[in-house]
This record gives sequence, structure tokens and C-alpha cells, in this order.
Amino acid sequence: MSTVTRAPALAPFRVRSFRFQWPSDLAASWAFEMETLILGWYILVETGSVLLLTLFASLQYVGTLLSPLFGVAGHRLGNKRVYCAMRGFYALLATLLMVLALTGDLQPLHVFVITALMGLVRPSDLVMRHALIGETLPVGQFVGGASISRTTQDSARVMGALTGAGLVATLGIGLAYVAVALFYFASLLLAFGVNARPNALDHASAPRVSVYRDLRDGLSYVWNTPPLLAAIWVALLVNLTAFPLVNGLLPYVAREIYGTDQTGLGYLVAGFAGGALVASLLLTRFGHAVQPARMMISACAWWYLLTLLFVQVDSIAAGVALLLLSGFAQSLSMVTMAAMLLRSSEERFRSRVMGIRMLAIYTLPIGLMASGPLIEHFGFRMTGSAYCIIGLVLTFWIGWRWREHIWQGTASSNLH
Repeated sequence: MSTVTRAPALAPFRVRSFRFQWPSDLAASWAFEMETLILGWYILVETGSVLLLTLFASLQYVGTLLSPLFGVAGHRLGNKRVYCAMRGFYALLATLLMVLALTGDLQPLHVFVITALMGLVRPSDLVMRHALIGETLPVGQFVGGASISRTTQDSARVMGALTGAGLVATLGIGLAYVAVALFYFASLLLAFGVNARPNALDHASAPRVSVYRDLRDGLSYVWNTPPLLAAIWVALLVNLTAFPLVNGLLPYVAREIYGTDQTGLGYLVAGFAGGALVASLLLTRFGHAVQPARMMISACAWWYLLTLLFVQVDSIAAGVALLLLSGFAQSLSMVTMAAMLLRSSEERFRSRVMGIRMLAIYTLPIGLMASGPLIEHFGFRMTGSAYCIIGLVLTFWIGWRWREHIWQGTASSNLH
């Protein structure tokens, strides 16, 4: 008997589709993280501007408003088709950037344009990942499936960040981007092994419904389902006030606060991702004992407290340690949020709900763009502290406002 069969934590791997989806997601996640670190450092060094760095980070999310439409497309065309098309688009753009870098023609403007094109699609990648989990796995495996899926992102942030920094320092941006492109192509090839939706819409016999109607129905469903609405508010909040501090601004922290190079930046990214990876692995084993909605709120509060401590320190060793703990809390909150959204949604609405959840990422570029001038005027420490305090207060308010639906142990959002 195989290990997967014996171990409940690995039960999602019994499903053939998941055995292809997980490595495909892993390869794409490694490419994402290597690309973000390589290009973020490139922009900071070439321009020397924190404002342009926050613009670069924000461009990665310009397509957030399109995420609900990707959910609708998955509902209408089949999640696998959309999933494969997205992976092919990533590979095409990475190849173009690789050629520019290898020929010595790469300029910051090229990076901004290609990043904006990638940003039209990339925010919706998690929509398809979670929609396929909800489509191919049994309901009782949603927490485990979401946790295992999350390890692709967390391990990528650890290894992709360290590998990306090392490749750039050793080989230069051109050859480093060869590795990025190869990861994208591997992701595309593996995506073809994912199962198509067995109940895909038969457009020949089903009544024709407009895309607008599909989207409106999804928004109405979320608005009238309290656990889903509370989770969306949490997602809006953390993307506005928490993720900017531990994501797009880390190149600035590494260079201006700690005075280190891209290798030090890799350590900071890896610290946050390492903590998140540990939490994801723990949830694959003990997720069945977790009350998702309660964990989402509690871990979110701890995330803000630990990030508040992080913005106060000026030692890279202390920063890495606090980022590790912050990443641990972040993963507990975000993984249980994904599982709760899948568990609390009717099957016919799942892809649209996940698309709407990704719409919350739209507040991340807003938080990033606002942080640029705030940091220049007030400094990183004061700006980061304000973000964390506002986030912590509003987290408690969300927990109190929807306490009957997300805090009570008997609430449907806390069932397994």
C-alpha cells in the first residue's frame, strides 16, 4: 500500500487530478516568486525610487478587478481550460522578457509593461487553483487540499526567493530568467493532466445566461451569505494593510532599513514564507480539528501584532525571526479562509465566490501605492505601525460584527 493511501494528511493525492495540479501549481509559484524578487530588485537598483518600486509591485495586481470574470469563465467554459490558458500566457511573457534580458535590451519600461500584462491574469491564478480543488476533491478534504495547495506558494517563497537571489548574483538577470521561463513551461505541461469539469455547462441545451448575470448572481450570493461576506471583508483588510508590509515593500526594507543586498532580501522573503510553510504543513495534518472561521480571525489578529513588532526592529536577524512568526500566523488565517469559503459555498457558486474573493486583492495595490508617499513623508516605521494598528482594530470589529456566523463554535463556518 502506498504512503499516500496510509496517510490521511496526503489523502488529496489519491485524486489523479490533484497529483497533476499540485506540481503544476508548485512550478508556477516558484516562477512567480523568482520573477518578483528578480524584477523588484532590478527596478529598485535601476531607478533608486521607492515610488517606482511600489508601482512595480502594484502592477502585478492590475487585473484583480477581472478575477470575478475568470471565475465566471471557469463556470462557463470549464476551469481546466481557463487554467491551462493562463499558464500558457505566463510562459509566453516570461520568454519575451528572457529574450530581452539575454540580448541586453531590457529596460525598466519593458519590465513595467510586461508586469502590467502579467498582472492582468496572475491575480486570478488562485481562483482557478481553489475552484479546481472544490471541483475535484471531496468536501471533507477541503482544508487538507487547501493546505497542501498552499505549500506550493510557501515553499516557492522560501526556495524561489533564495534561488532567484543566488541566480541573479551568480549568473545575471538574463540566465536567471531562463530558469523562470522553464518553470512556467513545466507548469503548463503539467496543467494538461488536470481533470476537466465533469459537469461543465452544456451550452447547447442550457438556457443562455449573460456573463453580467452570472457575475451579479455571484456577488448577490456572497452579500447574502454572512460567513462569506465576513471572509471577504477580512481579505480586503489584510490586502490593504498587511500584505504591503511583508510583500511589495521588502526590497525597500532590505536595502534602506537593513542595508543589505538581494541575498539579504532573499532571507527576509524566505523567513516569512518559511513560517507560512510550517503552518500549511501543520494544517495538512491537523486541519480536521480546526474551526476555520475562528482560526481565520484569531490568526489574523496575531499576524498584525507580529508585523507591528517587525516594523519596529532595525536588525535583519530580528526581522527574519519576526517575519517567520508573522508568516506562520498569516498562513493559518488565509488557508482556513479558503477552506471556509469552499465549505460555505454551494457547488454551482464556488468558482464565482473564489473569483470575488480574489477581487479583494485590489486593495493591495492601493495599500502599496499609498505607502510610497507615506514612507517618504513619515518614514517606514510610522507608516507600518499605522497600517498594523488600523488592521488590528478592524479585525476585531469584523469578528464582533459577524460573531454569530464566524465565532460561535456551532456556526456552519466552523464545521469540518
